[in-house]
Amino acid sequence: MTDTIRRATLQDLDQLVPPFNAYRQFYGQPSDLSLARQFLNDRLARNESVVLVAENGGGAVIGFVQLYPIFSSILAAPMYLLSDLFVVPEGRRRGVGTGLLRSAAESARMASAVRLELATAITNVSAQRLYESLGWQRDEFYQYGLSL
Repeated sequence: MTDTIRRATLQDLDQLVPPFNAYRQFYGQPSDLSLARQFLNDRLARNESVVLVAENGGGAVIGFVQLYPIFSSILAAPMYLLSDLFVVPEGRRRGVGTGLLRSAAESARMASAVRLELATAITNVSAQRLYESLGWQRDEFYQYGLSL
């Protein structure tokens, strides 16, 4: 049995919540399955993001990527923010992350986007190696945030 990647729907919510919760925990957030469910439900129901899921041969979700549509004033064109990429531990080192990133790029191309953007933790060296191996380039801009 081989892994498959496809666009998620609301019917995938039950399987998508645990890896999404684990992703949030990876970035220091407390476990909150209810919050994870509500957040994903809202994004999918409102068509506010594109979520691609990787499934193993048995149909279990072993990874996901979430894209948000944005626009570039400089390029005067649509882009996507690749906000989330996560592969469950048993799915790692099998090419799942690579497959999700390639599928994300293809999905963005099909939507006429001209660019994908992402940010990752400075300490997430393994993800940085993966991105760079697929042609992603670190930019020369600083990223700032303002908590509200």
